[in-house]
Amino acid sequence: MTDIYLNSKYVGTVDNPSHFVGEVKDLRRKGSISEDISIYHDLAAQEVHLHSDEGRAHRPLIIIKEGKPLLSEKHLKQLEEGEITWHDLIRQGVIEYLDAAEEENALVASSEEELSPEYTHMEISPGSICGITTSLVPFGNYNQSSRLIIGSKNQKQALGFYAANFHLRMDMDSNLLHYPQFPIVKTKIHDITEYSQHPSGQNMIVAVMSYDGYNMEDGVILGKASVERGLSRSTYFRPVETQELRYSGGLIDEVSIPDKEVKGYRSEHDYRFLESDGILYPEAKVNEGDVVIGKTSPPRFLSSMDEYNLAAATRRESSINLKHGEKGVADFVVLTENEEGNKLVQVRLRDERIPEIGDKFTSRHGQKGVVGILVPPQDLPFSESGITPDLIFTPHGVSSRMTVSHLIELVGGKVGALAGRYVDGTLFEAEKEEDLRKQLSGLGFQEDGTEVFYDGRTGKKMMARIFVGNMYYLRLRHMVANKMQARARGPIQLLTRQPTEGKAKEGGLRLGEMEKDTFIAHGASLLLKERFDSDKVVIPVCEKSGLMGYYDARKGRAVSPLYGENSEMSHIEMSYAFKLLLDEIRTLGIYPRLHLKSKY
Repeated sequence: MTDIYLNSKYVGTVDNPSHFVGEVKDLRRKGSISEDISIYHDLAAQEVHLHSDEGRAHRPLIIIKEGKPLLSEKHLKQLEEGEITWHDLIRQGVIEYLDAAEEENALVASSEEELSPEYTHMEISPGSICGITTSLVPFGNYNQSSRLIIGSKNQKQALGFYAANFHLRMDMDSNLLHYPQFPIVKTKIHDITEYSQHPSGQNMIVAVMSYDGYNMEDGVILGKASVERGLSRSTYFRPVETQELRYSGGLIDEVSIPDKEVKGYRSEHDYRFLESDGILYPEAKVNEGDVVIGKTSPPRFLSSMDEYNLAAATRRESSINLKHGEKGVADFVVLTENEEGNKLVQVRLRDERIPEIGDKFTSRHGQKGVVGILVPPQDLPFSESGITPDLIFTPHGVSSRMTVSHLIELVGGKVGALAGRYVDGTLFEAEKEEDLRKQLSGLGFQEDGTEVFYDGRTGKKMMARIFVGNMYYLRLRHMVANKMQARARGPIQLLTRQPTEGKAKEGGLRLGEMEKDTFIAHGASLLLKERFDSDKVVIPVCEKSGLMGYYDARKGRAVSPLYGENSEMSHIEMSYAFKLLLDEIRTLGIYPRLHLKSKY
C-alpha cells in the first residue's frame, strides 16, 4: 500500500503505485488534466506526491519512448511553416513540463547521441541547463564553472542601451552607452532575445601581454586615442525631484525663488540658475551646493497666536540643492502631479562619463579589471600590419582561472572580423576550435592567433609573439566618479560627535580595531594619536570623587557634582565616546571613578 499526497495533504492509498503514476502522466499528456500538475513517486518512503500549487519552477523536456524522441522531423517542419505552435506540441504529448520533484523520477539525456531505452526525457537544447545571461557567454563549456557564473553576473552590470524611451524616463541612476555594438562572437540566445535591440558592450581589439606592469593584478590598459574617439563613452542620468506638500491649516509648500525675508535664505549666487518659476533652465551646468529647485515651506511649529496671523509667520527655505560630490547638466524638466494631486517637479541631470583610471571593465568570462593607465597611441605596441590594441589584458589572469573561453573568443572574434561574419559560440553547440584555427590560417594569419609586435616607444621587435584578437568588452557601472570620497573636516553625528558615515553625508572613513593593528605592525603607532582624536574633548574631572564635573557659568569655573567648589578640578583630554560611556554607566547606577595621576 502506497500513500498518496496532494500538495502535501494525505488523500488516500493505492495498491499499484507504478500503474497509478503512469495513468496520471498519460492523462496529463492527453490534456485530460492540467499540464501544470506534477507527480513524484518516492520509492524509499513508499509515497506518491501530486503537486498543483503555485511557485514551482517548471521546465520543458522532450518525451522519449523506447529510446526515441516523440518530436519528429515532421513536427519541426510544421513548426517552421507555422502549421502548429508550441502549445500544440504540449497538447499532443510531445513535450511536457517537469518540476524539481518529478525530475527525480526522470532520466534526462542532454543530446540525441546518448539516447538509450532507459532515458525518459531529452533536453530541447543541451545549453538549456543555463539561464539567459549565462547562455550569453560564448564558448561557455570551455570555462570554469565559477568564472561562468561571475561572467553571467557581470553582464547584468554592464552599461548599454537599456531602454529605447530613455529620453522620457526618470530612472534613479541610469547609464547609457553612446556607441553600443552587437558582439562578433555571439550565441543563439543573442538572436532569440533580440540582443541587437539592447546591446551592452563594444568589440575591441585586445592584446594579451604585460605593459610596464600597469595591468598587473587584473588591471587593463586602454588606448588613449580609442577613448578620445568615443570608446566606452557613456552618460550618467539621475533625477532630482520635489513636491508641494500640503499641511494642516491649509498651508502648502511653494516652488519659487525664495524671498530675502525667508528664514534660511542662502545667497543670490546659489539661486543663479533658477528661472522665474523657481526651477532651473535646461542645459544649465550645476555643481555641488547649487540650487536646482527653489522651494519655501510654511514654518514648522505654529503657536496658537500665529494661526490667526499668518503674515507674522515667516516661511522657511527648503530648496533642493546638489549634494556633496554631485554635478551635471540639466537635461530634462517635468512638471506634473503625483497620486495625491500635489504638484511634482522633476529635473533630470546628465553627466558625460569618459573612461578614466579606476573604471571597471570586463569580458564576458568573468575576467574583470580596472583601468590602470591610458596610453597615448604613439607609445602603444603595434603589429606588423599596423594594428594597435584598444585594450591590453594581462596574461596572468588566465592561468589560475582557467577561462579558456576567453582565449577562444579572441580567436573567434579575429576570424569574424577578418571574414566579415558572426561566429557562433553557443553553449555545447559552438563552432569547433580547429575550424576557427583553419579559417584564421586561410585568412593569412598565424593559426594560433599570435602576431609579431613592435614596441611603440623604441620601435624594436618584441621577443615574444603576442596573442591578439577581437573581443566583446563591457564597461561596468562601477565608476571612480561615483565612488571617490575624501574628507578633512565636515559634519559630525549628534550623539557621539564622531564624523558622519557614508559618501552622501560627506562622511569619514572609519579606522577600526584591525586598521589600528596594521599601524602598530608598521611601527607607526604615533599616527594613532592623530587618527583617534576625531571626537577629542576636554572634560573637567573632580580629583576627590573621580566624577566628571561641569562648568558653572555664574561662578565662572568648573565645579564637582559631589563636592561643588570644595574640590580640585583637573581638565582631562578624552574621546567623547568615552565620556558617553561614563554617562551611560552612571545611568545604570554604577559609580565609574576616574583615578587621576599627574603626568609630571
